[in-house]
Amino acid sequence: MSVHIHSIATAVPPLRYRQEQIRDFMLQAVPGDERMRRVVRRMYAQSGIAFRHTVVGDLAGPVTNPFFVQTADAGWRTPSTAQRNARFTREAPPLFTDLAQDALTRSGFAPGAVTHVVTASCTGFFNPGPDFHIVRALGLPEHTHRIHVGFMGCYALFPALKVAEAFCRADANAVVLVVCVELCSLHIQLKPSGDTLLAGCLFADGGGGAVVSALPPCHANPTLAICALGTQLLPDSAAAMAWTIGDDGFDIVLSSYVPDLIQAHIRPTVENWLTAQSLALRNVSRWAVHPGGRAILDKVVTALALPADALNVSRDVLHDYGNMSGATLFFVLDRILQDNTQPAQETICALAFGPGLTLEMGHFIKNAGNA
Repeated sequence: MSVHIHSIATAVPPLRYRQEQIRDFMLQAVPGDERMRRVVRRMYAQSGIAFRHTVVGDLAGPVTNPFFVQTADAGWRTPSTAQRNARFTREAPPLFTDLAQDALTRSGFAPGAVTHVVTASCTGFFNPGPDFHIVRALGLPEHTHRIHVGFMGCYALFPALKVAEAFCRADANAVVLVVCVELCSLHIQLKPSGDTLLAGCLFADGGGGAVVSALPPCHANPTLAICALGTQLLPDSAAAMAWTIGDDGFDIVLSSYVPDLIQAHIRPTVENWLTAQSLALRNVSRWAVHPGGRAILDKVVTALALPADALNVSRDVLHDYGNMSGATLFFVLDRILQDNTQPAQETICALAFGPGLTLEMGHFIKNAGNA
């Protein structure tokens, strides 16, 4: 039985900032000396990011209800965790439901055909959750099975796809909606620490959706066959990337040596995993790598000895949107899926990194329409 991604939808909030605008806000709002300011300027200049979308509409000018409030002593008051989560509870459901509707429409399946909804997010929580809102907004059957994958981080697409694939292999008639929305900008911190400054430079808001099923495609567009999904914990790296819930939002640990850890361990891990699929690095036609940051993409190219342009799709997504955590790989896969300049039957290897330090891997085959 072949399980396919029949369609992919992506979306971002309408408000877009240039990277320089966010840099200037951070230089104004984060306390620090001239050395810190030089670090911030260099960090933003080397980020590989030009634009980021956000639901926070008050980084560049006065608004009625500001997210960050400048105090009388020229300091800044930041929202509490409850206030940040309240904004997520208000802003996330429309994105979840719009993405679900778009992915379903693109797939050609009727709402009544959907058997399962799998949602994912690590940037907010509420209940009834986004899975409930999708069922109600799209008029899905009341008995639709619902699963939420929470707090997984940048590799969240993979566990969500694993759940969807398992449903499809257990039920040949299953049609699974997978939707991830991340509103990372709600957790911007105005602290002069390296981790928070780096997070403030990289993360953005966006979402992705997909329809997964073993049923034949209902359209003439390309699909992605899910051949294998794998995972591996990298050694001696648990302290390098983490996210905890604090009183003033989510506190991130994002060490500057994460790219070096990836470079040190990725090649043997990926080679061993590909060997289990009867593949080698040379058999991979396209690479879909989560653009966690420019340095990570550079290290992947070096470690795997890839051509210089092998990760151009990932670099383009990073340039246009920044790092949208678990939603970002939807954008990369969508661009590959929509690229009709390459032949069908491409072998695609997808990679994503997250807390742990965890490496998630996917082997996909791009098929022509009605394959």
